[in-house]
Amino acid sequence: MKENNSDSKKPIKKVPGKKIVPKPPKFNIMWLYAVIILGLFVVQYLFSSNNAKTVSYQNFETEMLKTGDVEKLVTYKNGDLYSIDVYIKKDRLDQKKYEDVKPKSSFNASPTGPQYTFTAATFESFEEKIKEAEKDLPANQRTPIVAETRESPWAGWFMSFILPVLLLIGFWVFIMKRMGGGAGGGGGGQIFNIGKSKATLFDKESQVSITFNDVAGLEEAKQEVMEIVDFLKNPKKYTNLGGKIPKGALLIGAPGTGKTLMAKAVAGEAQVPFFSLSGSDFVEMFVGVGASRVRDLFKQAKEKAPCIIFIDEIDAIGRARGKNNIVGGNDERENTLNQLLVEMDGFGTDSGIIILAATNRPDVLDAALLRPGRFDRQISIDKPDLVGREQIFKVHLGPLKLAEGVDAKKLSAQTPGFAGAEIANVCNEAALIAARRNKEAVDMQDFQDAVDRVIGGLEKKNKIISPEEKRIVAYHEAGHAIAGWFLEHADPLVKVSIVPRGVAALGYAQYLPKEQFLYTTEQLIDGMCMTLGGRVAEDIVFNKISTGAQNDLERITKLSYAMVTIYGMNDKVGNVSFNDTQGEYQFNKPYSEKTSEMIDIEVRSQIDKAYQRTKQLLTDKRDGLEKLAEKLLEKEILFQSDLEEILGKRPFDNRTTYDEFVNGTEPEAEKTQPKEPIEHEGMVDHNIDLPENRSTQD
Repeated sequence: MKENNSDSKKPIKKVPGKKIVPKPPKFNIMWLYAVIILGLFVVQYLFSSNNAKTVSYQNFETEMLKTGDVEKLVTYKNGDLYSIDVYIKKDRLDQKKYEDVKPKSSFNASPTGPQYTFTAATFESFEEKIKEAEKDLPANQRTPIVAETRESPWAGWFMSFILPVLLLIGFWVFIMKRMGGGAGGGGGGQIFNIGKSKATLFDKESQVSITFNDVAGLEEAKQEVMEIVDFLKNPKKYTNLGGKIPKGALLIGAPGTGKTLMAKAVAGEAQVPFFSLSGSDFVEMFVGVGASRVRDLFKQAKEKAPCIIFIDEIDAIGRARGKNNIVGGNDERENTLNQLLVEMDGFGTDSGIIILAATNRPDVLDAALLRPGRFDRQISIDKPDLVGREQIFKVHLGPLKLAEGVDAKKLSAQTPGFAGAEIANVCNEAALIAARRNKEAVDMQDFQDAVDRVIGGLEKKNKIISPEEKRIVAYHEAGHAIAGWFLEHADPLVKVSIVPRGVAALGYAQYLPKEQFLYTTEQLIDGMCMTLGGRVAEDIVFNKISTGAQNDLERITKLSYAMVTIYGMNDKVGNVSFNDTQGEYQFNKPYSEKTSEMIDIEVRSQIDKAYQRTKQLLTDKRDGLEKLAEKLLEKEILFQSDLEEILGKRPFDNRTTYDEFVNGTEPEAEKTQPKEPIEHEGMVDHNIDLPENRSTQD
């Protein structure tokens, strides 16, 4: 691209009869520095007026003091010693012995003296010597001694004049350098470059080690992003058919699903310049800085087109306009967004720039930002399914030294709902646990402990709990286990423990939920009853309740309100949904006060019915509840095989996702071994928090 350079030399147009006067040479600032330095030396010479000759004390005493030639002595402290200036009487300076100190015509010579100088260790010792030398003289003929406090005239003049001038010059040079530096666009930290873009440029020289081979479990999303990279590498393949390159792609997904990893893979694979920055890089306290940085970013991108710009967490500047703004105020974020919209698809937009952006909050983005022409593609990056988790495990298990029996397929089945970042954390924790135990390789037990560690928190076996509290926790967790065991649509229990974990969990139960996307009313009600099992068990056994069910009550309240107000699973409220995905109901509800009261009544009624149903179930299974609680107090941790031994085989024949994926179509008799313990909150879909992980919290 050609650029107009205003500084380029233009030919001088000759006008007949007009004399061309050449431009004078530019002033060089270095001459000013040279003059200042020379002036400092001159000033130092002018102020160096003390030209006294140094003599020893013996010569001073014999040749000057005892002969009566000394007019006065001036003493002052000079460092650690005392300096004594000797002033000779004017009528004695004509003597031959004083020819070397006789005043001459000199610019800086002092006609009054001093003529000689010497030093003494202390003032007292000098004074004693003078008194001893003049002890025979009358008092009125003795040499006067004057004690002074002196400072260097050069030092005082330097502090009062030279130092301020030097500081002023230094500040001026610093400002000039800051104004001229960072012209390449990367000087956002400099005060005069605050409007420059902070984007990091990755080109062919900047090697990025991540490729699409490192991105697993996101096949559909990866295919769409790879197509953009392929278009840049081989554009004729698409343009021959009349196709045009997409202007932008928005990566949408929950935290930890691999949005930024996908962008890193694009940077590693693309053979074009790649600009990477965060949405917060546009935010600054100064007005107009965000829009200026957007302009500078696209200016750099146009110079290097074709190229890719990646904006991470774009919701920092892409929020919907017109909400929560102050009347009469200036919204800097809106100005930045307006400039971004113009640069992406405005009147003078050039092609050759592809915008990649990532966010986990697409609901707050402005509609103008999401339209085709700006973000042509919205790529959803969801949490991986069974097959995707297996592929992700294989990527992260590669660098580890594994023992025999470690199976990525089993691990993926045991971790439903895990995102890629959580799987990476599990693999790393397993390696750390194996190293802590001085093992030569990482085995399945380490991975199972790592899953417990990642979700449940650190195990605290040494936490002091009173026997009464421990008994309450045991019956609470036993209530969860009994309810889940005898409810058809509840998730099968894998492990129950009363060992404290994390910050506040005194006990927990682990389940292996079936991976599904749709839930029926019966499934949600059974999940609600299982969640209430701990509170009901406390009520039945101790005739009193504790604060341990606080987390359970939060979950069932949220679930019940979702069933009534979002999913239309209530006969009285009807088939209506008040799901506020756009945040439109912040200040007013979309229904009347009467409907609001009816919703509250129906929620309480639904929870009360679930409570009574759970209470009836645990009352009928009281013997099993007692046995399970006593076994928990004895062993602290029970697995599915222990529950089958105490309660018998589960009365329902539903196969879990673990059975179907790991064991396939094997006979049921071969699948009775207890499954590896996991702890997981289960898959949460449709913004609903399903009761798949139970924990008693203090």
